[in-house]
Amino acid sequence: MPSYEQLSELLDPAATVLLTVECQQGVVGPDSALPELAQEARSSGALAHVAQLVAAAHESGVQVIHAIAERRPDGRGANRNARLFRAAERLPVRQLSGTTAVRVAAPIEVADEDFVVRRLHGLSPIAGTEVDALLRNLGCRTLVVTGVSANVAVPNAVFDAVNRGYTVVVPADAIAGVPSDYTPAMIRNTLALVATITATDDVLACFKRPRR
Repeated sequence: MPSYEQLSELLDPAATVLLTVECQQGVVGPDSALPELAQEARSSGALAHVAQLVAAAHESGVQVIHAIAERRPDGRGANRNARLFRAAERLPVRQLSGTTAVRVAAPIEVADEDFVVRRLHGLSPIAGTEVDALLRNLGCRTLVVTGVSANVAVPNAVFDAVNRGYTVVVPADAIAGVPSDYTPAMIRNTLALVATITATDDVLACFKRPRR
């Protein structure tokens, strides 16, 4: 884990953006299409930690972007080139544009200044979306990645951000995947090689520091 001084240097509010990944009702809400993942996100405390980070970002002036995965009702433009996509088409809850399934889930609160970026294709919250252009226009140097899942979308976001030149910070207790023991193994053996791994409380301490 980095020291407070090291993390504080990375998390300059003027150059930091907090990204929440697929923290939407149809994924982590009570009527999730993926109940095992939703249960893990809640029981592990990850979703609550994301909400804490978002609230602190709002208070400290750190920009927040919510990345949402959705589909058109007719499926036009969506991927079908992997088993995951084909399985999603058969789920009882579908992430359809304009439905409650693609609203940011409680207890996360969306502020007027937040960006909500919706994608209709692919696995990544960054590749092929507006996120990279928004980050550059915002002057972002450090991206804090939170949300679900540690199996697919979160590592995609981390690698895409690193490949585009951003420094990535991952609060390990603010991401979740299934099974529960997979997430710490993936963090230790994969994300730790390319991102700064920390904890929610440490990020909160940096966000809440007095402004100069």
